[in-house]
Amino acid sequence: MIKSMTGYGRAEAILAAGKLTVEIRTLNSKSADISIKSSLLPKDKDLLIRQKIADRLVRGTIDVYLTLEPNASDNARVLDAELVKGYCAQVMRLRDEMDSTHARPGQEFIPDELLSAVLRFPDVVSAKKEDVISEGNWPEVEAAFDRALDAVNEYREREGLALYNDVTGRVQNILNLELEVESHEKERIDSVRERILKAAEELGVKLDGERFEQEMIFWLEKYDINEEKVRLRQHCAYFMDTLDGEPYPGKKLGFIIQEMGREINTTGSKANNASIQKTVVRMKDELEKIREQSMNIL
Repeated sequence: MIKSMTGYGRAEAILAAGKLTVEIRTLNSKSADISIKSSLLPKDKDLLIRQKIADRLVRGTIDVYLTLEPNASDNARVLDAELVKGYCAQVMRLRDEMDSTHARPGQEFIPDELLSAVLRFPDVVSAKKEDVISEGNWPEVEAAFDRALDAVNEYREREGLALYNDVTGRVQNILNLELEVESHEKERIDSVRERILKAAEELGVKLDGERFEQEMIFWLEKYDINEEKVRLRQHCAYFMDTLDGEPYPGKKLGFIIQEMGREINTTGSKANNASIQKTVVRMKDELEKIREQSMNIL
């Protein structure tokens, strides 16, 4: 069964630092475009995880999110003492460099007030930092990635079933419309016969039976669409075989759709019949919807 490139999966791992959540979202793409949107993943595990994702998901725009819900006991914030000392020293130096004549009574620096002001600087107090993911808890983290990837593939399979039903139904619609084109063949030939006779009559040319047949044969050869109909049926069969027989048919389907479109367009250009041209427009509409859907097939 085919898979969609659209998917979503989520899994959790309980670590000493708190609850780690792994989320993976995928959309269609020509290749595996993987983006890990977190600084929690250690650099030495980055390549391993990217390879795991590429192997399991094959291709798509793949966004990976890692979030940590820390334990209540780990929520304390840390004061960067060295940074505070540095800020205070800079302020004191600035104060010493100022011309004493600019100082106003009552505006002297009081150490406690200076410290209080510096502590309000946004970067001197930060969240407690530690390695959330370590070698010791890596098996739990990797298992969470595996569960999230399983969920993505299950989602893709459900979406793939809907895609399969839609595109196969539209291929059948094209084949039915191709039969409709055939039903207008006699009408088309009769119409051309009348046009040739009318043109000869208007020109005052008397056509004997042999000459008339020659004109008809010339026209039929020039505007014959039997080859296009045969090739279109073959392309539709190949489309279905590829869809049913290959694990990741998406890219190949795009090439087959191009060939289907070529035969449909040629049929329309040779039609010389309003009913056939209307049918061809409907075939093009079905094919365009197949093209749009196939872009999301893995």
